[in-house]
Amino acid sequence: MSGYKGKRILITGGTGSWGTELVAQLLPFQPAEIRIYSRGEAQQVISRRRFENHPALRYIIGDVRDRARLDLATHGIDLIFHLAALKHVPVCEENPWETVMTNVIGTQNVINAAIHCHVEKVIFVASDKGVDPLNLYGVTKLTAEKLIAGANTLAPTAFSCFRAGNVIGTSGSVIPLFREQIVRLKEITMTDPNMTRFFIPLRLAISSLLKAEELAIGGETFILKMKAIKISDLAEMMIEELNGGESVSVRSIGIRPGEKIHEMLISRNEATRTIDIGEFFIVLPLVEIPRLLERYKGQSTTTLGQEYSSANAPSFEKEEFKQILRQEGWLDAQRLASSYLSQMSKDELRHVYAGNRWLGQS
Repeated sequence: MSGYKGKRILITGGTGSWGTELVAQLLPFQPAEIRIYSRGEAQQVISRRRFENHPALRYIIGDVRDRARLDLATHGIDLIFHLAALKHVPVCEENPWETVMTNVIGTQNVINAAIHCHVEKVIFVASDKGVDPLNLYGVTKLTAEKLIAGANTLAPTAFSCFRAGNVIGTSGSVIPLFREQIVRLKEITMTDPNMTRFFIPLRLAISSLLKAEELAIGGETFILKMKAIKISDLAEMMIEELNGGESVSVRSIGIRPGEKIHEMLISRNEATRTIDIGEFFIVLPLVEIPRLLERYKGQSTTTLGQEYSSANAPSFEKEEFKQILRQEGWLDAQRLASSYLSQMSKDELRHVYAGNRWLGQS
């Protein structure tokens, strides 16, 4: 990946979990500059401290909704990783237009800025929730994917997507929720014991994103081949590791609005235009892109025949997943989900979870 040396890179949403790990993996390749574009001053301060004011890093306060600001941030850039999004399903359902403004209009602003500033390549991080979407978050991520694919017909800039499922321990993940419930409340709230989800460690997700970027010529949607796990199995193994011999109750609260029992990385309709290249599946777009047709000419589509979902994907063995959780530090009872939650009383913590519909109707 020596291709990053001397490059000028823009990361939207660059202070989130994905952005922070992406910066950490890019810096050893000696890019000329990494511009971190995000809304949160506090998170930028934390990032500056983490990377010890690295001279290659430049922090820009801005919102992807602000086209003029984004144009300024994109000037002179070679490569964009577009990570910025509103992504918490209940928040998106309760704030629909704000979600559209960030996830859809914000993505179009990134496209326009990239074209205006003659950026070489844009990689958009998509989501499994954008496949056959049930909630607004998924609808906006699917729309953004379509915008990214279509942008390849407008300019020489290469626009591609990288679609993945849940990354272990990131904001909104069930894993830190389960750990804090086990350690502090001695109770787990299960949406549905039959629910399955894709999972991947953050470091592996980002290294795969960089591999996809190297391969991208514009128009592809790279699908990371991920394993899945049953949420009830996840809860069971975390209870075994974290309860310290104390009993932990498991209470079913039903799925939350906008959630699915199983997630998909490839829909049934996409399976007929999906190519298997080893580490990734590639979904070819509906729009015709000559350079993409030439690149994959003669390659047969996969024999998937059906959707690639967390119900039929390869599954983690319990011990395999437990080892990943241990390596990532999520089986450490002393490490709580966040500093502000760790300072709350049990009643205050229950109130927070109830507000996010993690305690059901009781």
